[in-house]
Amino acid sequence: MTNYDAIDFAPLDAASADEVVTHFPVRDVTLASGRTLALITMHNGRDHKRPNTLGPRTLTALNDRLGQLQARAAAGEIDAVAITGKPYIFAAGADLSQISALQDRANARMIAQRGHQVLGRLGELGVPSFAFVNGLALGGGLEIALNSTYRTIDSSAAAVALPEVFLGIIPGWGGAYLLPNLIGIEKAIDVVISNPLKQNRMLKPQQAHELGIFDAMFPPAAYLEQSLAWADGVLSGDIAVERPNAPGRIERTVKWPAAIRIARATLEQKIGPVPLSPYRALDLLEHARTGSKEDAFALEDEALGDLICGDQFAASMYAFDLVQKRAKRPVGAPDKELARPVSKVGVIGAGLMASQFALLFVRRLQVPVVITDIDQARVDKGLSHIRDEIGKLEEKGRIDGDTANRLRALVSGTVDRTEFADADFVIEAVFEETSVKQQVFREIEQIVSEDAILATNTSSLSVEEIGSVLAHPERLIGFHFFNPVAVMPLVEVVRTPQASDEAVSTGYVVAKKLRKNAIGSADAPGFIVNRLLAKVMGEAVRAVDAGTPLAEVEKAFVPFGLPMGPFELIDLVGWKVAAHVQDTMAGHFPERFHASANLHAAAEIDQPLERDKRGNVTGWSKKAAKAVSVGKNPMTAEEILRAVEDELAREIRLMLDEGVVPEVEDIDLALILGAGWPMIDGGVTPYLDRSGASDRAAGGSFHSPAIRGIE
Repeated sequence: MTNYDAIDFAPLDAASADEVVTHFPVRDVTLASGRTLALITMHNGRDHKRPNTLGPRTLTALNDRLGQLQARAAAGEIDAVAITGKPYIFAAGADLSQISALQDRANARMIAQRGHQVLGRLGELGVPSFAFVNGLALGGGLEIALNSTYRTIDSSAAAVALPEVFLGIIPGWGGAYLLPNLIGIEKAIDVVISNPLKQNRMLKPQQAHELGIFDAMFPPAAYLEQSLAWADGVLSGDIAVERPNAPGRIERTVKWPAAIRIARATLEQKIGPVPLSPYRALDLLEHARTGSKEDAFALEDEALGDLICGDQFAASMYAFDLVQKRAKRPVGAPDKELARPVSKVGVIGAGLMASQFALLFVRRLQVPVVITDIDQARVDKGLSHIRDEIGKLEEKGRIDGDTANRLRALVSGTVDRTEFADADFVIEAVFEETSVKQQVFREIEQIVSEDAILATNTSSLSVEEIGSVLAHPERLIGFHFFNPVAVMPLVEVVRTPQASDEAVSTGYVVAKKLRKNAIGSADAPGFIVNRLLAKVMGEAVRAVDAGTPLAEVEKAFVPFGLPMGPFELIDLVGWKVAAHVQDTMAGHFPERFHASANLHAAAEIDQPLERDKRGNVTGWSKKAAKAVSVGKNPMTAEEILRAVEDELAREIRLMLDEGVVPEVEDIDLALILGAGWPMIDGGVTPYLDRSGASDRAAGGSFHSPAIRGIE
């Protein structure tokens, strides 16, 4: 058992001089029963845009406050303690800027111990403690509530979550022990592991209440008053707090071990062995079945200390900063005041991609959207798809009936392109061939106003060449979405040498209104994401062409930690699409990109890949194996991995030299948002620096100092 009170935590405070400290003013509340409740309100002195966070100096302040209240409880001055937050915010958890700045292993472990010492006091005050969660509660914020005796939540709170695994660490202030013993192991696995791995999914208050994390939920209008009245009822015995989801004997002996086994097998299948934090979290959840609270907290200390020191946490913090800050302030974007207002959108095409565009535009911009195609049948099919999707949103409760009807009324379709005359923003989603896109824009330019902005969704063609047929090429930009459009958060805004600031600014502003992250790219083949994915897929195909078994090539990519192997990715995007992209890139850079006849051969077969019962790629299907032609010089996994790493490093250096993006951070951000490159890698370039590929193939590291953990 760790004696936290015997540890000198002064070095933590000394290392956190720039921390924004959250303070803990307290006032006594006389309840209706006459009992006295000491109410703490967390507040960092900022508005709601700066959430309360828990850094070392904040923990010291909370520890001092709880010590005072413990003494008052012992003296009989108070009957209970409650803690709540400033308006809209309970607490957003640990101050990550302070944790990531820790300089040695001793301090890294100490931050875990300090959290356990301070938050653990909420259950040791000598009187009951209540957490009144009045807003956002993430990580350590939720662990404040879990360490308290009782919990209520405001039904309008923004989100509740334990997101640590998403950031390469674990819930290290009690969450990995307290949560499964409160709501059961299966639900705890979802909250601690599954949700963070699903793009950091969070809980709404209703969900958190139904899971049993909170004992009561009240509406925002009288949240504090009702929470105080509820607490009074609990203290007087008039309200009995039941915990129906708490694990019983059968769950502990039978369901708990089974759930751990299933979760471990699922992790091995879906994410492979590279990410460390999900497995450490699972180990802690497993131990929570029989271990004591004291032993569990000590294990959390060790796990959190180890992970904070590791490369994956350092890389995650770099990636987190990119996603939270750089993505919201795109580098190189013209002044947003230059953007043209968009009161109507035209979508050229009515296929699946075009229909996704139309649905996104009408839902987010709430302006009229008109689609067109070469015949009415295609237009009608597209409109039907859009309206069906609106209906699904209504069925799921994502929008209400009035909104659904309004959105349907805003979408129209026609084969008469004069309906585009008053459109302010026109985007095409037609066949990926330059001449086809040129013809579309040549025709539409004769119809739309001189102020209208034109956009192409091309994934790899030259935007400048597409616009070369226009009388006003300065109005054309690339506006490249990623599939599926509704889910993927990235839009590449492509600027040609002719593009005006007004056109480019409009692209950025529209992307933001669509709730997408925009990254600027020069008009270069493949832009950012597809250029590098073409490198990845090309090297994978090169290895297969040489004679390496396809399944072995898939396994060779495991150290990257990517969401899927290269051939699984090709199967997802489509073999014909992949073959076209590879041909395009090889056409521009034949000495650097690999195009393969085998891609085209596989594209003619319905299901070219063979999979096992779990869906893992095991090789070519029988038909594909007969159609492809491979050599007799297989590569080893080490050779494949090194080749891909070196080729990526070399290509990225060329992209930076060519000015495709302003800075290397934009490449990392684009691959995180557009290709699912793991946060724990920090994107691609920190990984390449750590692997040595940057030095081997790119003339030196992309980051100095390298983005690494604590030595």
